[in-house]
Order: sequence, then structure tokens, then C-alpha cells
Amino acid sequence: MKSKEIPVCGLGAVQARFKANPASIKRLFFDYATGRKIGAMCKALAAARKVYRCVEVEELEKIAGTGHHGGIVAIVEQRALRSPTPEDLRAWAKARAPLLLLDRIGNAHNLGAIARTAAFFGVNQIVVPNHPQQALPGEAAHRVAEGGLESVEILCVKDLAAFCRELAPFYRVIGTAVVGARPLQKVLSADAQGGGKPVALVLGNEEHGLAPEVAAACTALVTIPGSGRVESLNVSVAAAVLCWEFFGKTR
Repeated sequence: MKSKEIPVCGLGAVQARFKANPASIKRLFFDYATGRKIGAMCKALAAARKVYRCVEVEELEKIAGTGHHGGIVAIVEQRALRSPTPEDLRAWAKARAPLLLLDRIGNAHNLGAIARTAAFFGVNQIVVPNHPQQALPGEAAHRVAEGGLESVEILCVKDLAAFCRELAPFYRVIGTAVVGARPLQKVLSADAQGGGKPVALVLGNEEHGLAPEVAAACTALVTIPGSGRVESLNVSVAAAVLCWEFFGKTR
């Protein structure tokens, strides 16, 4: 996927991008109040002879493409998404690195929230399919992630079910499902008792869940038991619960 320029909004997200990759910031726009908090950033942009400017709120909204800009907008070079290699899989497994796989998560806000959760729990890689329903890192995802997308790499695969099968020799590939799945505590118990493999969690589409072929490629399916008053959690909330159970408690 080719790189492009996108707006990153919100002080937390912009500061995280500046800390991670200052050269990727092409232009910076901010309101008066925010300008008093970003002296070091403006100094660096000035040294690099890049545009930075205090603008009126109306112009900031036009640049951001949204009213939810948080007083600052950085126009950045969006990283192109690469595909994982067999060497990646072996290295991740050797390091027992936790993984998140997203099956057609269509809402950019959910993608951003999941990236924030991943960063919080030390998940460094999120794998998504090259599918028209899959949200990709853009303005909304960066804003909601609050800097999480700067410490989490989003990778893209052509066929998520095939990738799950490639992972299976190295990982316990655990998918989420509302029906036909084992309760969370039973899967956690089995995970603690054996296998010795690290865990890759697979989260499904907000409306339809996991595609049948992706579910079939998982080594286990898990459900989060609830009161029954509603059928399921929002996918970003489910991601947080499962990341804590599988990844957070071991820290």
C-alpha cells in the first residue's frame, strides 16, 4: 500500500508522532492556546524549514476535516503497511510476542481504541486483512488511539484465514465468537496448562463477527460470558478484556 499524507489531530497523538518520527511531520497547524504548549516542536520544524502556523479555529477545522481536532493538526506521511514475513513469524514466536489480528473491523474509532489498548498492554503488532471493509490508520484512528498507533505496527495480509493457518505452528490462534465458543475461563485454564505457545487473538467484524473461514482457521474460539442483557461487547472493549486476560496478567 502506498504512503500518503493524512491529518493527525489532538495534542497527545501529535506529540506521540513527533517523539516517534519527527521527520514524518510535513506541516503543523494549531490554535493559540495549543501553540503555547509546543515550543520544542515548533523549534524543530523551524530548524527543518517546515511549515508551522497558528490559525483560526475555522481554518483548523478545514485542515483537519473535522471539528474534533483538539487544537492541533499535523499533516504527516502515513506509513505504508507491509506484510509479515515467515521470518517475522519465527521471531515473534521466539520472543513470545503477543499478537492481535482484526477481521474486517470497519469502524476507524474501534481500530484506534484497539491500537491504544494494544500499546497499553505491550502488543507491538496488529495484523489486518487487505479487505474493503477493514478500517486502516487514518485521522480518526490516530485521534482515538491517543498516540497508540505510534508504538504499534499495523501489518496487512491478503488472506487472514491463510495467515491464521501460517501462525498455527507457532501460536495458539484464539478467535472470539458469541456462539459455538468456549467460555473465557476454560480457554484461559487450557492455555495455562499447556501448549507452551504464545497467543494471537483474533477479533471479528462489529456486525458479523469472524468470517467462517477465519473462525475455522483458529485453534480455539472464546466467548466472554456476560449477564445476557445484551448479546456482546463492543469489539474494542472485548479487545481490552482479552488483552488483560491473556497478556496483562503475565506482566
